[in-house]
Amino acid sequence: MPAFAILRIDHVVLRVSDLTRSLAFYHELLGCPVRKRRDTLGMIHLGAGDGLIDLVAVDGPLGRQGGEAPGQCGHNVDHVCLRIEPFEEQALSALLHEAGVRVEAAEKRYGAEGEGMSLYCFDPDGNRIELKGPPLPG
Repeated sequence: MPAFAILRIDHVVLRVSDLTRSLAFYHELLGCPVRKRRDTLGMIHLGAGDGLIDLVAVDGPLGRQGGEAPGQCGHNVDHVCLRIEPFEEQALSALLHEAGVRVEAAEKRYGAEGEGMSLYCFDPDGNRIELKGPPLPG
């Protein structure tokens, strides 16, 4: 056993093909506040509860180090799960659909707090984002 304990996800770094488009998705649609911009690296740090989502432009100084942009056959990550509250499936799905975001129906899934309802949606680069509500009683 290590001499430390993992407390939570600190940050996730996503390489994106269009920084402005991704900023609109995470900041304007999902409400992640901009914590810091690092334009010399092509990077924006967004708040996500206690953690961060870092957006890195694939054509920027830092992003070029990762090779090709993510696409249909190659992804940077399987998905990122964001714990949200409240979780109101109909209102959430309507908001995302209205913004032109692909959304899947909610299902009961296991996460850090146990089983609860969540849904998958997809950011502008096709990264799968899980929006997860509180644990179900019982």
